[in-house]
Amino acid sequence: MLEWIGNNAKSISAAASIGSFFIWLVYAQLLYHNFRRQRRPRVLINRGKSKGIDSLCIISNMSAESIFIEHIIARLETNCGSLLMDVTEFERNYQEGDEGGNIDGDREWRIADTTRQGPLESGKFLHIGTFSEVIERIARRSGLDLEGHWPCHEQVEFQRLTLRIIGIYGSEDHPVGVERSFLLRNEDNVCVLDPEHWDSRRLSSHWQRHKLKQLLLRISGEDISAQSTFVYPEKSDEHERA
Repeated sequence: MLEWIGNNAKSISAAASIGSFFIWLVYAQLLYHNFRRQRRPRVLINRGKSKGIDSLCIISNMSAESIFIEHIIARLETNCGSLLMDVTEFERNYQEGDEGGNIDGDREWRIADTTRQGPLESGKFLHIGTFSEVIERIARRSGLDLEGHWPCHEQVEFQRLTLRIIGIYGSEDHPVGVERSFLLRNEDNVCVLDPEHWDSRRLSSHWQRHKLKQLLLRISGEDISAQSTFVYPEKSDEHERA
């Protein structure tokens, strides 16, 4: 045995070197994947408490680090165009005396109670109300009357609700995004909501992050609602006759 080892020492050494190389290659691959997992943002948009239109829209940060939420944009697509709205801020009815705020703690509470903008720690979640409230808020802003979460106008039909979150992850300079779409349909005058895909879509490629940065620049200078393409059927009919 020792004689055979001595005669094949070079071959054994070469095989051992190749084996060590592959072991270190696998180890380096595991380290790389672990590094990518820690640096990759993972934000989920899910339904909570129930599965219908009145379920809570929950945003969960499953990343390794905190993510700073800049904007939450809702797009309501219809057969007459789409409606856009920034739903980052809460809707709140201010009462007499709310403009005071001489107590620092009271002022901090009001800031947290009026906006969803801010850091979301790893493993934490927040909600932006129910899906029905988001739809009603967009419709109210656009002057679209609803009946049971569905348009009163017979020629207008909801098709899809898309929620997009734009934020800053960790110490990175460029924004990242995540979005998820939910299909809408009318069943016996009841608006039914179904997720279009089983998971949220991450917007983290170089091109996607470049587009998100351009979108942030536009949002800072104008109301995102101005980019809506929705046209009332009456207006479109008048345009055709003209």
